[in-house]
Amino acid sequence: MSRRLFYTDHYTIDLPPGHRFPMAKYRMVRDLLTADGVFEFVIAPLASASDVELAHDSDYVRRFLTGALSAQEIRRIGFPWSEQLVRRTLASVGGTLAAAQEALRAGWGGNLAGGTHHAFRAEGSGFCVFNDLAVAIQWLRKSGRAEHVAVIDLDVHQGDGTAQIFGDEPNVLTFSMHCEANFPFRKQQSKIDISLPDGTGDGEYLEQLRTVLPQVLEFRPDVVFYQSGVDGLYSDALGKLHLTHDGLKQRDRLVMNVVRDAAIPFVITLGGGYSKPIELTAEAHANTLRIAAEVFGSD
Repeated sequence: MSRRLFYTDHYTIDLPPGHRFPMAKYRMVRDLLTADGVFEFVIAPLASASDVELAHDSDYVRRFLTGALSAQEIRRIGFPWSEQLVRRTLASVGGTLAAAQEALRAGWGGNLAGGTHHAFRAEGSGFCVFNDLAVAIQWLRKSGRAEHVAVIDLDVHQGDGTAQIFGDEPNVLTFSMHCEANFPFRKQQSKIDISLPDGTGDGEYLEQLRTVLPQVLEFRPDVVFYQSGVDGLYSDALGKLHLTHDGLKQRDRLVMNVVRDAAIPFVITLGGGYSKPIELTAEAHANTLRIAAEVFGSD
């Protein structure tokens, strides 16, 4: 089984002082996992424009790549445009494409970035430029490598972009479990949505998750994508839930055991995490990959 993880942290974005996005977490996660001595780390390849256009409007793709988005479009994304942002965005998508191929080869694959589920077909939003999940799903389907695909999105924020892109697509199951009173405030319609109240803790969270996972298996997906955001942590500045590190570990193990027992290729993307201090976010993300190595095997 796979030990290979794809990373993008060699691309950094110059953000203004006080910016809320924790860019440093990506390198911190890789450093934590490097110390474990379990994984091999591979630089994520850059996705091509034609790859991205499998899920996104070609005009939007062109205008982002050339720096021609409007000021309003850039504000909605939340990052200042730069050539470095372009490279990092393409690497984030490329990492998920590579992780998907790794999952088909070895049972599971992981991208130490990605999970950019707020990107819509023709616009970005919420720190998400392109939707790596959607691009990889469309690549698998259009290349004949998968027909039915499921997304398990456990970020604290609804996967609205993914829901919108696949809203009329019966062969893609989108499942999002998120905090109701949180961004995005205009929700989309996933195939399955579970909205949680502020302050939800480990017990209720895990109970809700257990009720839905059988529905994911009933869909009989050829591949499962896991948006494993850790912004449900009690310490998260943008989360509003009250999950513990142990609760997140139980969450990850529950999802992974179900998928492994069904022998479905499994793709992990990181998603959100905004804890203060940032070390709490990095540890939670690292734990997800550690559990994957235990559940799926790392040899």
